[in-house]
Amino acid sequence: MSRPIEIVEVGPRDGLQNDPALMPTDVKLEFIDRLIDAGVRRMEVASFVNPKLVPAMADSDDIMARVPRDRGVTYIGLALNERGMRRALDTKCDEVNFVMVASEGFGKANQNASPEVTADLFDRIAVLAHDEKVPVSVTISVAFGDPFDGEVPIDRVAMLAGRAAEAGAMEIALGDTIGVANPWDVRERVAAVRAAAPKARLRLHFHNTRNTALANIYAAVEAGVDVIDASCGGIGGCPFAPKATGNVATEDVVYMLHRAGFDTGIDLDRMIKTARWLEAEGLKHPIASMVAKAGGFPASRAS
Repeated sequence: MSRPIEIVEVGPRDGLQNDPALMPTDVKLEFIDRLIDAGVRRMEVASFVNPKLVPAMADSDDIMARVPRDRGVTYIGLALNERGMRRALDTKCDEVNFVMVASEGFGKANQNASPEVTADLFDRIAVLAHDEKVPVSVTISVAFGDPFDGEVPIDRVAMLAGRAAEAGAMEIALGDTIGVANPWDVRERVAAVRAAAPKARLRLHFHNTRNTALANIYAAVEAGVDVIDASCGGIGGCPFAPKATGNVATEDVVYMLHRAGFDTGIDLDRMIKTARWLEAEGLKHPIASMVAKAGGFPASRAS
């Protein structure tokens, strides 16, 4: 099981966007430095949305101006519309992640748009990234269930994946925004998306709201997915999704994958130390991560 699995660290963006503690910019930059020291080479660090709606991301332009550019890291910025796409490109994001939405209810709350409208919008604005030769990925949010509408049809998720691929997305992520997926559903939706977008690279994004994230990641990896989102400490949540709790913890994912023999390129001990720093100094409140509490096995140097 030596196949590599890429971990996309989303703590500095998805992790912090809904946290009750507004982390100062300098502390965010220290967080990013610690993640790089732990081996992270691809991470979400910015969200180009209305700062009145997501105050924690108001410093995204400043963050992008100050992140270290000489350490081999790909910095991802999130965009929901044309203005966000232009801001992400202007601040020299290495990659832009655009969000399509798989249901009407969440689409209206999060982006004030339907699934079809988000797909149409990506058709129009993806060219902005293509012209700048900046890779653009698409996350299909609430791909496993919507907090307002309930179940989300698989064929709609597949349709959006096909639209994303046709418009030039180099990677398609399925987002379990409210943490309702199960391993069997993961396998089925991965297969449907592969059929609709056979050449696209797939990424999976799980929240641990109902304690199924690690099982879902197992199912994704068994289905051949090689890219997984995770958030140091298990922090995160969506401001527009009721009761949405944190992402799956990076150190929990890394521990599971390393024990199975997969290579993530991440130093588990350093990631545990970063999670503990996050709890004690960065956010100054408890985090959800289990491995940060228990340490690695055999006995971790971070224990």
